[in-house]
Amino acid sequence: MTMKPKRLKKGDTVAVIAPASPPNKENLKRGLKFVEDLGLNYKLGKSLYSEYGYLAGNDEDRLADLHEMFLDDEVKGIICAGGGYGTARIASAIDYDVIKDNPKIFWGYSDITFLHTAIRQQTGLVTFHGPMLASDIGKEEANQTTKDTFQQLFTPADLNYSPELSQIDELVPGSAKGILVGGNLSLLSSSMGTPFEIDTEGKILLIEDINEEPRAVDRMLNQLFMAGKLQESAGIIVGDFNNCVPERELSLTLEEVIDHYIKLAGKPALKGFKMGHCSPHIGVPLGAAASMNTKEKTLFVESGIK
Repeated sequence: MTMKPKRLKKGDTVAVIAPASPPNKENLKRGLKFVEDLGLNYKLGKSLYSEYGYLAGNDEDRLADLHEMFLDDEVKGIICAGGGYGTARIASAIDYDVIKDNPKIFWGYSDITFLHTAIRQQTGLVTFHGPMLASDIGKEEANQTTKDTFQQLFTPADLNYSPELSQIDELVPGSAKGILVGGNLSLLSSSMGTPFEIDTEGKILLIEDINEEPRAVDRMLNQLFMAGKLQESAGIIVGDFNNCVPERELSLTLEEVIDHYIKLAGKPALKGFKMGHCSPHIGVPLGAAASMNTKEKTLFVESGIK
């Protein structure tokens, strides 16, 4: 059963945690100022500034931050500082009843994809695939449209994504309905064979990635295709694939790779959405009802809050 979290209001407190890698401190400082500008207060996870190799503290500490912020009645939403790597390391240790019994806004993307998938499939909670405080908002060149996407947390508003926002191209014609799922392709492929394997059946699947050669994108899409994940979906939305260029002389292009697998799957598909490691970056609720129409080149996603 789908659960929508309650909306934020001015004066609310949100938590800022780093469940994956350590965030850039200067960027995070600017990101926290943005939270204040939204009219919100914030609490920081205890391991937010910790560094344990490529992790923001050890697994136990990052897990404790996640649990603590869902249990804290004062906290009305949780915003991830950044991605990197590490969320899959804690997924099997999460007490999903804590989340189910204390539903609230959970926001992030990239490596956070693993948590989006796990939380939705274990609890039914709608979570948000959107720009993060250090990775996006805190950059000096942060785009205003990227910042504006946080407004969907305050006022219920459906997303009507049309070619006015970016150039949208049809890959496979048709229309589809289903809840929106997915996120970062690397994390979706790494969920395969785990208790948190992405369920795409009858759903609209969003994919995006960064810094992966076409050969790597090919490997991951092939894995999803062989597992039936692409062809089980109702439709496919291709987000931004930032800097996914060949590093070798002999290579297929990214477009050739994506087109090959999307057309093999044969499900209605569109590409060109500003979702992922891009600017602007438009946040979307995962687990919310969605529909797409390739003739009109549109995506509709129902509001993720109540």
